Amino acid sequence: MGAGVLALPHVVRAQTGAHVVVVGGGFGGATAARYLRRADPGLRITLIEPQQRFATCPFSNLYLGGLRDWDSITHGYDGLRAAGIEVIHARAEDVDAAARSVTLSDGTRLGWDRLVLSPGIDFRWGALAGYDEAAAELAPHAWKAGPQTQLLRKQLEAMEDGGSFVMVVPEGAFRCPPGPYERASMVAHYFKTHKPRSKILILDSQDKFSKQPLFQQGWQAHYGEMIEWVGQSDDGLVAEVDAGTREAVTVFGTRHKADVLNVIPPQKAGVIAERAGVADQTGWVPVVAERFESTLVPGIHVLGDATIAAPMPKSGFCANAQAKVAAAAIAADLAGREPPPASFANTCYSLIAPGWGIAVAGVYRASDGKVVEVEGAGGVSPLDAGPEFRRAEADYGAGWYASICADIWGAA
Repeated sequence: MGAGVLALPHVVRAQTGAHVVVVGGGFGGATAARYLRRADPGLRITLIEPQQRFATCPFSNLYLGGLRDWDSITHGYDGLRAAGIEVIHARAEDVDAAARSVTLSDGTRLGWDRLVLSPGIDFRWGALAGYDEAAAELAPHAWKAGPQTQLLRKQLEAMEDGGSFVMVVPEGAFRCPPGPYERASMVAHYFKTHKPRSKILILDSQDKFSKQPLFQQGWQAHYGEMIEWVGQSDDGLVAEVDAGTREAVTVFGTRHKADVLNVIPPQKAGVIAERAGVADQTGWVPVVAERFESTLVPGIHVLGDATIAAPMPKSGFCANAQAKVAAAAIAADLAGREPPPASFANTCYSLIAPGWGIAVAGVYRASDGKVVEVEGAGGVSPLDAGPEFRRAEADYGAGWYASICADIWGAA
């Protein structure tokens, strides 16, 4: 095994009628449930998800920009039920790995033969001085799609023309590396359409970001000087937030006052990962890449944003790909077969303006417990492509969203 990866005994045993419990009904969990059903119709599969309808982070920025309505980015679970998957709308509160059980918010205790966790992210409240759950009601993060996203849109709509939108980008790993910059683009589109004298300031904890030349070229072409990005070296690292006055204070003491303040806080794996004992000291979950099984607790598979899976980014596409690998491995193991080789793909589409899309793609495989990138198999949109190319990328992004949502939550 690779350095730092715990070698686990991989016991292959035939087990018909086994019960697989999946926690989290997003891109990873719902995909795992559906593909487990396809891989072995004899399995009992239970999906635990508190929300009746799941709001996706992908395309939520388009909702902020006025290009999507709310219903278009929310998805129900009738398609999964029709496929023979038991769906329970409750919250997973605790995991007893020794007893192989999970306890739900309604007091139900479910036994499992295999457990799949796709808990997404939680926030390190207080890691950024002044920013906690109460502060998020004044300066929303909107980094979990739902009420926070709707709150941020209401604040943008209420802002006077000529106001300022300030976004704080966190230190450390976070969900969707290009997400903040697509958000700035979509807010800029909204401002250009409705409040053209307004300004956007991005205070960044890093000195470079995903698809940076493409974003900055697109910003200049569509929004002129409306968007200002300040990297860490230029005093972009925020040390403190005052949500009441809507101010962000940098490490050098510069105070930036906003009319709308969007603070994306430092992140970690969803809390159920901690309670299951699969998160390490980083707050994220180390996994064996060949089957996305925890290196700390055998029998628990973890997917998506919660995992340590670099060079794969924390994206919905990656969660979907990881879930398919994990589902195939679990079904094969329970049937007494060796799982197929693990391979993954990812494409992150971003919209800068209507009809102006960009993308970055990667192809990955599992090697000695780790995820490795297949050199030369991915790529990024060309920098100086013309309008037809950019429109095609925007169309591809919309097509990807429609197809992956149908794959996950659609009809049986």
